[in-house]
Amino acid sequence: MTRLPPKVVLFDLDDTLFAHRAAVANGIQAHVARLGAPYGELDAATTVAFWHDLEESHYHDYLAGRLDFEGQRRARARDFAARHGVALDDDAASVWFATYFERYVENWALHDDTLPCLDELEQRIPGIRFGLITNGDLAYQTRKVTAVGLDARIDRIVASGDVGAVKPDAAIFVHACDVFGVEPADAAYVGDRLRTDAIGAARAGLTGIWLNRTAVAPDPSDAAEARASAVVEIRSLADLPAVLAPIPVSENRRPRRESPE
Repeated sequence: MTRLPPKVVLFDLDDTLFAHRAAVANGIQAHVARLGAPYGELDAATTVAFWHDLEESHYHDYLAGRLDFEGQRRARARDFAARHGVALDDDAASVWFATYFERYVENWALHDDTLPCLDELEQRIPGIRFGLITNGDLAYQTRKVTAVGLDARIDRIVASGDVGAVKPDAAIFVHACDVFGVEPADAAYVGDRLRTDAIGAARAGLTGIWLNRTAVAPDPSDAAEARASAVVEIRSLADLPAVLAPIPVSENRRPRRESPE
């Protein structure tokens, strides 16, 4: 059965619309370069991979409630420093992370395909609305959205820190649909993580779309569930408009409203 174009398109933020990994990689390398010895002993690829692993581990501790937001930042700084033989107490870890964070912020940017995708969706689906569902702190994620100018295009941000549920829990997807006043069947969700984003959304009744920018091969069990849930895989946001609205605008179920004259 062919779905009609959605009334709302919801997106993940980091590494879907916002180039988080690139900002992290550039930020930690710039931070290490300024710190100097003994932090410069690892090559760039190892430094970035280790910092990414710490982010994945400790940020999930935050999402699970094992650490608060500042606590996961301190843990990342402490573990990174410890690998280089440096011990940090809580205050020193907070300062270390804050200094890194300045370098991270300097590299904030949207993916190149973000704004063209939103523009084309608006052309193909008149009246379409956009929102975000993000696992994280609302104030922090809102800061990123505003800094890169995305606040002018996004109607609402739904953050796990406010909702009390994290993706892939169906509750956060359903809550976002309620915020927009639509049924899950009238919404699509796009994210870069297969299970957390696309499968989670599909389980909640939305159209789940996996943005697989790097063409990674999924775990076989995840791939099987994705097929059963009718998850759609794309490699770029440039592919999204044709997936969601393959029909001409003139045949769209919600034609453009003309001003009465």
